[in-house]
Amino acid sequence: MQYNVKIEAFEGPLDLLLHLINRLEIDIYDIPVAEITEQYLIYIHAMKELELDIASEFLVMAAELLEIKSKMLLPKHEEVPVDAFSFDEEEDPRDELVEKLVEYKKYKEAANEFKALEMDRGLMYTKPPSDLTEYAKENQHDNADLNVTLYDMLGAMQKLLRRKKLQRPLSTKVTRQEIPIEKRMAEIIDLLKADGKRRSFSELFPVPEREHIVVTFLAVLELMKRQEIQVDQEHNFAEIYVTAQKGANGIGDH
Repeated sequence: MQYNVKIEAFEGPLDLLLHLINRLEIDIYDIPVAEITEQYLIYIHAMKELELDIASEFLVMAAELLEIKSKMLLPKHEEVPVDAFSFDEEEDPRDELVEKLVEYKKYKEAANEFKALEMDRGLMYTKPPSDLTEYAKENQHDNADLNVTLYDMLGAMQKLLRRKKLQRPLSTKVTRQEIPIEKRMAEIIDLLKADGKRRSFSELFPVPEREHIVVTFLAVLELMKRQEIQVDQEHNFAEIYVTAQKGANGIGDH
C-alpha cells in the first residue's frame, strides 16, 4: 500500500526552505545561498541520524542548493562587450529558486486562508429544509392558523399613515376629541358583524385624524389580544384582512 508520510511540519523542500528563511529573517529576494544550504543540509543529516525516510525531493533540492552555491562561488568574468547595446547582465543563479519560493509562498498563504474559513464554517450548524407542504394546505382551508405578527400590524400602520398623509387636505381645522378605546373596539366589532364579511385593515380607519387613527390601531391590537377578531394575510407584505370572531361583542351587545 502506498502512502505519504509528512516529515515533521514540512510538506516538501520548498516548505522547509521557507521555514529556514523566516527563522533566519532572510530576504527571499536576496538569499545567502551558503548559509541557507548549510542549514538545509543540517536538517537532512538530522533526519538521517534519526533513521527516518527522506523523500527524494528533499535530496534533489539539496543537490540544487549545492549547485547554486558552487555557481555563486565561481568568479565573475568581467569582459568589455564589443557592442554595448548587445550587453546582457549575467543571470543570477538564484533567480529560478526565488521564483519557485515566491509562488509556493502565495499558495501556502492562500491555503492557510481557506483553512481558516473552513474552521469558521465548521462552527456553523445547519438544518436541511423541511417539507411544509402539508401545513400550507391546511392553512389554505383554515385562515385562523395564519400568523400575523405585531411587526406586520406595525408595517400596515406605517403604510396607512403615509397614505393618509398624502391624501390629507391642504388646510385643516384642529379639534380635540377624546375617543375611548373600549368604544372604538365596539364600533369595529359592529362594523365587522354588519355583513359578516372580512374587511381590509385600511377600511377600519375612515377618519384621517391622527388621534382617531392611533385609537383605532390600539383598539385593533386589543381585540386581537382578546381573540375577538381574526387577522390574516395571504403572504408577506400583502393586504391584511380583519374578520369578527363568533361571540364578539359589539355596541348592540352591551
